[in-house]
Amino acid sequence: MIVNKTELILGRVILIVVLVLTIIPLVNMLSAALQPADTNPTGLTFTGDPQWINFVTAFEKGNVWRLMGSSLFIVVFVVPVSLVCATLAGYALGNLRIPGARFLFIFFILGLTIPFEALIIPLYYEVQGLGILNTQWAVIFPLIGLYMPFSVIWMRAHFLGVPSELSEAARVDGASRWQEFRSIQLPLARPALSALAILLFLWTWNQFLLPVVLIADPLNRTVAGALTFFQGQYSSSIPLLNAGALIIIVPTILVFVIFQRQFIQALLQGAVKG
Repeated sequence: MIVNKTELILGRVILIVVLVLTIIPLVNMLSAALQPADTNPTGLTFTGDPQWINFVTAFEKGNVWRLMGSSLFIVVFVVPVSLVCATLAGYALGNLRIPGARFLFIFFILGLTIPFEALIIPLYYEVQGLGILNTQWAVIFPLIGLYMPFSVIWMRAHFLGVPSELSEAARVDGASRWQEFRSIQLPLARPALSALAILLFLWTWNQFLLPVVLIADPLNRTVAGALTFFQGQYSSSIPLLNAGALIIIVPTILVFVIFQRQFIQALLQGAVKG
């Protein structure tokens, strides 16, 4: 496909505009966070005496270490379990001729149309009945189920793109279904699995609604769910509130920057090279 010079320039201009619009809010938050804690900054302004101590204060008084530990605990269970279940289900729907595969696929598609907000009340009574309300498990189990439709469809799309000749060659060589899956399908699925893991991490780390509703103690929520805790503590100090919000945002930005190549590779993966 040939792209003329005008389209190339226009595309770059649009990307630059989107980049600027994305960065401006972060810069604005940073400028507010560096103001004296007892001021009420408005607009994008920078002080000659930046108060970096605001980040230390927000980190210590906001119990950020405990909040990050709570978030990490939730992520460590949600992401691996979701990846394992989605990989097995996606392979079954994409490569195996199982009864009712089309019905199951439609069922997962319908699951994508259900917003979290519509399920929050039944989820509340469900986790209460299980006796895990106000614990981190009240968020872990629902998130695994709620992420499953997208995760399964994502992995199914990958396995459908793998040439069937590879499976047939493995069968000719006497490989079992499990050996084929472990030695051929899983290595080829690494880009898709990496991208899915990044998405699940970001969604879980930034999960706000479920932790706020299902966990009473703010320190046992995710860091994003603890934003209400920050707001309650620092509602009278805009700089400290912005400093706390930036501390919460930084891990997700770092994860995406570090693993962006794997994420882009999975999005652009359209064929398997021999």
